[in-house]
Formats: sequence, C-alpha cells, structure tokens
Amino acid sequence: MEFLIDFLESSALSDSKIFSHLKCDEQEAQILQNLLKSYLYGDNICNVSMFLSKYYGEQECKRHFELLPKIYNLIEMGWITQLNSDYPSSMPMLMLELYNERISLSYNFLRLLEGYVDDNLPEISAYTSDLEYLKDQFKRIDLLQKTSRMRKDSLPLSKNSLKLLEDRISARVKLTQKPLSLVKFFKTHKLNQKEQTIFLALLKEEYSPRSMESARDINVLMRLVSDDEYEKMANLELLGEHSKLLSEGLVDYDEYLSGFGNIDKSFFIPDEILHTISNPTKKQKRAKITLESLVKNQEIFELLTPKSSLDEVVLSPKTKETLEHILAQVDSRVISRLKLWGIKENKNIDAKILFFGPPGTGKTLSAMALAKSLKKEVLSFDCSKILSAYVGESEKNVRLIFDTYKDMCKKVKSEPILFLDEADQFLSSRGGAHTSTDKMHNQMQNIFLEQIERFEGILIATTNLLENFDKAFSRRFNYKIEFKRPDREQRKKLWDHLLPANIIFESTRESFIAKLCEYDLSGGQIKLIVRNTAYKVATRQKPVFLLRDFDEEIKRELSANFDSQKSMGFMRG
Repeated sequence: MEFLIDFLESSALSDSKIFSHLKCDEQEAQILQNLLKSYLYGDNICNVSMFLSKYYGEQECKRHFELLPKIYNLIEMGWITQLNSDYPSSMPMLMLELYNERISLSYNFLRLLEGYVDDNLPEISAYTSDLEYLKDQFKRIDLLQKTSRMRKDSLPLSKNSLKLLEDRISARVKLTQKPLSLVKFFKTHKLNQKEQTIFLALLKEEYSPRSMESARDINVLMRLVSDDEYEKMANLELLGEHSKLLSEGLVDYDEYLSGFGNIDKSFFIPDEILHTISNPTKKQKRAKITLESLVKNQEIFELLTPKSSLDEVVLSPKTKETLEHILAQVDSRVISRLKLWGIKENKNIDAKILFFGPPGTGKTLSAMALAKSLKKEVLSFDCSKILSAYVGESEKNVRLIFDTYKDMCKKVKSEPILFLDEADQFLSSRGGAHTSTDKMHNQMQNIFLEQIERFEGILIATTNLLENFDKAFSRRFNYKIEFKRPDREQRKKLWDHLLPANIIFESTRESFIAKLCEYDLSGGQIKLIVRNTAYKVATRQKPVFLLRDFDEEIKRELSANFDSQKSMGFMRG
C-alpha cells in the first residue's frame, strides 16, 4: 500500500510516486485524492454536486463548474467511472448533466494505487530498430481494434491504456537519433494521424500470418479512426478515390461480391510501397502499367472489355447457378471458410472453366459477363488461328499464349481472365501418330494439357463440340458448364428483351412474342433476326412490324444454317 499512503498524504501531488502514470494535471490529481478520501471513509459512490460541495465549498458554484471539465477528463482517461452512462456515443454529455451524475474511482485507479503499473509499458528508451517501432505501433492497432468492439462502459480503461502507449511511442521517437524508415515515410507523404492509423492497420495485416479479410474492410478501418457514426461517415473520404492514400498509390483495393450481392472493397498496401518501407535505400519497382498499353505492343491477344453483367444474360437456371457459385469465390465469408478448412490459401480465384454447347447459346457473352461481375478485363485468343504450316511452330505458339499471359500479369495491377475461344482442336481425343500432322497435333495437345495443369488464375475455354472430348482435359477443368439451346420460356424472355421497346406492331407485342417464341432458335439467331428485320422495316414509309417480316427472316436464317458461324451470344436489352 506504499503508493496509496504516498498519494493520500502528498501535499504536492506532482511529487507523488504515481503522478507520472496518471497523465493528468495537479487539479485533476487533487480531485482523485479527495475521491480517495471519500472512498476510505466508506463513500465509494459520490454524487458530483455533493462531492464538489463537500470538498470545494457549498456556495462555490462558479468553482464547481470550473472543475466539471476536470472530472469529465478523468472519466475519459479511465480513472473515474461514471455510473449512469446511458448516453449514446454520438451525443457527448453536457457539463450540467454531469453535475448530477454519480461517480466512483475506477478499478484501474485502485489497481494503480496497489502498485500495478502497466507491465506492457517498460521504461522509455530510444528505438534501436524499425522493427521495435513497428511492434509498438502494431500493439497500438491491436488496442484500437479491441476498443472499437467494446461496450461503452468498458471504454475508459482501454482508452487510458491506449493514451499511455501513444505517449510512450511519441517519447521514444523523440529520443531516437537513428532515422526510422516508417516515420520518414509518413513525413514524406504528409500523412495525418488518421491516415497513419489506417496505413498501419493495413500494414499489420500484410505481416500477419493469420490475416483476416474483414480487417481490410472500409467499415472496420473507419471504426479505428472514428468515435461515433457521424465521424465515421465524415472519415469515409480518407479512403475515397481522391484521397491521399489512394491517389498517391499508398493504398489500393480489390473488389469482391459480398454476401448481400453488393460489390465491396478489400484494401491492401501495394508491393512497391511495401518494398519502399522495408528497403528504403534500394531502387523502387517500376509502377504497374495498363493492360491496354501492353496489348497494343503484341499480336497474340485481343483485349475485350465486358459490357454486360451476369444478371443481363438469359441462361438456363442450372447454368446460371453454376456461374454464381464461381462468383461466390470472392465472397469474404466464403474465402474465410475455405481458408479455415485448408481448401484455399489466398483470396484469388483459381478457376479453369470450360463452356460447351451449340453456337449462339451465350458462351462468349457469359464469359464477358462473368468478367464484368469480377471487375476484370479479358485477354482473348482465337484458338482456330494457332495451326501453322511449319512443323513445330504450333507447339511453340501454345507455349507462347501462356508465357505471354504470365508476363503481362506481372506488369499489371489486376490479373485479367484468359479467354480461349473455339478451343475444339485442343480438346479433341488424341489419336495415333500416323502422320507428321497427327504427331504435331498430339504434341500440341500435350503441351496444352501441361499448361492448363500449371495455370494460376481464371481461364475460360469454349467449344461447340464435345463428342470427341479427351478425358484428360476433363480432369484439368474445375468447371464444365453446358450451354443448351434456349427452351420456349427462355426464348420468350429473349424476344421480349431484344425487341426494341418503342417499335410498332401490326397487333399486340404479347401476341407477336407468343408466336415467335415457338420457333427453335438460339439466342444468337434471335438477335440477328431482330436486327435484320429492323433494317428492312426502317426503309418503309410506315415502319410497322408485321409478323410475316419475322417469318421471312426466320426461314432465311434456318435455311442458311447460320448456326455454323461464330456467335457473340445473347443478352437482355
């Protein structure tokens, strides 16, 4: 009880043994001393107005009101407990309201009187390395994360521990003569305290062996720098598109589909920034360049920009359900579960997908829609172009596809989807090597098998024919999704969405669609028929759509057997 006696009997409280740990001024220390006297006389709970009257005079109202902010500060620091704390965090208590509150000395203060100084805060000394500084900062982030999840009545104790740690970090930085790379980094980029906190929270996740996806969520990060919901809303601009952290490339984000169907963001620190912090004297990596600029300098791939989302594509329920399961791989809850079960090690989607079915059934459009839902670009290669007249060149071209793709991925911010269109020649069963052409074809397929096996990322291949499909390829694809010709109900949806809303029919729109959907047509065929019919009707004096106009185009389409041609798929409206 040495500290208790010393504090109770000290006339100059600034000289008491616990004063340096209190982090308060002498007036506040005197309030604590008077509360301690009341506590020892059995009054462990005091009404503020009665306490002030007892120790500072009944008639000294002015003096009472001057001391109220001191009591409030002691509550905030965790040395006093406020017993009637029913006020929401977004509504700070008024001083006049505090005047009629009940207070008592906190457990934390009584513990300090018994000599239990915070064991986690050793003597203040200069930092000897960047690692020491980081350990203290990560401990601070841990405290902030715990505080953000606590009930209001538990906050004062943690806030006081946080303030002690922050004061200690500041004191140690002042004593440190050797430049600390992270401190220099913050000064160079002129980051304020809140921006530093967000950056440190993300940095902690980069080095954490058990990083949690939720710790990178904007709402979780905002709670670290906000005291209430109003401040949280105001602080959202700290991670806005024009914020310093994002505009200067100090922080970046990936987008993923949440459990509620929304596109959420998962923030992270780019590799080049991590390199700058960990190796400040070494040359920085070159900034990532755009995929568009890379595609312009080569002749292998075509860059496709998805325009339609998966919701806009008309597919059979089973096919759409499978595609949605693929999308669910970026759901933060799904990722966490797969990591927990040891099925998945990272947050990236690894999927090798085969779309098969007749032309015009939506394979290409679905690939584009899947890419749009994943916020990814598409590198497309037409596999029908790969056969070469020169022996050995086709095998080299297969390797070149995958090698070029990998090289591009290293240079860009977000890995694109690799789309191999009309991959029939790669997927057919391998036969005997009777001729040099057979041998070349088999060798080309073996190389393709090997590259598929080693592929990391998202690959989508399409084929119209599955009769001669090699079983060895079947094992290489995670998903094999069949695209069937649309049934009557799907054809009805297609006609409804592909027919312009403002055209004039000779009868009702509904009666037209009811008759048109009887024809067994693919989505690609319906799209072509609508376009060709519109061109014909647009030349008339009175542009009215007649049923025979469609009948003529449908017969022409079916007799010409356009199904053998490549189709871009079909979509709504």
